[in-house]
Amino acid sequence: MLEFYEPILDFSAPEYQNIMGMILFLRDPVNGEILRCVVEEMRERFPYFYVKATNRGDDLVTVPNELPMTVRNTWEPIRLHSEASNYHLAAWKYEGRRLAFEIHHALTDGTGVLPYIKSTMFLYLSKVTGQAFDPAGFCLPGDVIPESETGNPFSKLDVDSVKAPLYKKKPIPDFLRLTDAADNDKTVFFMKLSEAQIMKYCRDCDSTPNVLMSVMLAKAARRLDPENEKPITVFVCVNHKAMLGVYNNYRMFTDVALLDFPKERDLEDITKACTIARGQLMLQAQPENSLWEIKQMKRMLPPPSPDIALASICVSYVNSRNFGPLDPYIDELYVVTSLSKITDILCEVTCINHHFFLAFMQPYSSGEYFRCFLKELDSTGISYEFLRSEPLRMCGI
Repeated sequence: MLEFYEPILDFSAPEYQNIMGMILFLRDPVNGEILRCVVEEMRERFPYFYVKATNRGDDLVTVPNELPMTVRNTWEPIRLHSEASNYHLAAWKYEGRRLAFEIHHALTDGTGVLPYIKSTMFLYLSKVTGQAFDPAGFCLPGDVIPESETGNPFSKLDVDSVKAPLYKKKPIPDFLRLTDAADNDKTVFFMKLSEAQIMKYCRDCDSTPNVLMSVMLAKAARRLDPENEKPITVFVCVNHKAMLGVYNNYRMFTDVALLDFPKERDLEDITKACTIARGQLMLQAQPENSLWEIKQMKRMLPPPSPDIALASICVSYVNSRNFGPLDPYIDELYVVTSLSKITDILCEVTCINHHFFLAFMQPYSSGEYFRCFLKELDSTGISYEFLRSEPLRMCGI
């Protein structure tokens, strides 16, 4: 039987592809041949991403995949775990100045994939530019791979004796939906905001970037449908590893905290709205809550069905900050995720080069809700740069 910290590969379905990706825009067009060579070199340092799925008894497990990971000069999606991807559970693609790494979410999360992305870019930009970058902080071929990276990150914690947390917010069964049954064209909007301005706004309004975005997105939903009496619910992603002081394990240990915005709550007072939302988040994002969730994982309790809608909106903030000496060569950074039925709108937040970058994903093509979000930013004086929108095209599985 699988250990609780091993990838749960079978948590995928045609309606819930469970794929995540990271997109970078470089200063110069991508050199595909160098990228292919570098991707293969990185196998030595991150072998647990170069795997395929196979059966072991009643479990679906990962085993080494000796075939090359695909690196394609196209933005069109392919299927992972198929001949097109050499049966890998991850793949690279590039087009012009942009490149993307897409991977089965069961293998890792945003914070887990970030060291791989940064280190691959270290090798790639070293070869492309001829620069001798400082390797401190990167994970490179030849480095010793700590056992803790893919083992049990909580082995030193007494998880079994943990009691239920004092506070756990229950899901709201009937909330405001942001869907369009007649429009199934998944779309992603990309935008850029000043880190200095956002952080000043957070300080002035008793907020954090993920809380501020949650409030702005809730206000946009009210603007879109002002007569709707149902509460707006927002999931904020929580990294259980970080909550418990574990930072060097690259497995998937994320969950969500639930924020609610009932119709009667005044959202015009941004500071008050952020204070309430931050209070809700802090009550749920506590070590005791994370320990309890890890205990449930250890007991192998099944996760919620991906067919059940649980929130209006989900906000995830991968705290990337910078790529060190590579920053001058990278213009934009995004995280994208295949949409599911669990939440309607997904907003992924990253930060690099003193700017926040938002990937705003929705299960339909209309830009009406996104325009409401931009109007809410305008009303607060937060400046932004809308960069582009396009169909959300990611690998399936």
